[in-house]
Amino acid sequence: MTRSPGAAGFVRPSAPVASSRLTDAVAASLAIGSLSLCLMVTLTVLSIRVAVAMPIPA
Repeated sequence: MTRSPGAAGFVRPSAPVASSRLTDAVAASLAIGSLSLCLMVTLTVLSIRVAVAMPIPA
């Protein structure tokens, strides 16, 4: 089998899949989600530290 010159697989010009507004909305929602996840982790770590620092009632 010989390969024809210029045939390098699936070579096509890229076409835009989504609008820029949709891409911006997805990026904003991912940013808000990651910030809220960071906030939850921070609050969890702080509450664990406070719980560990409390004396155990006897």
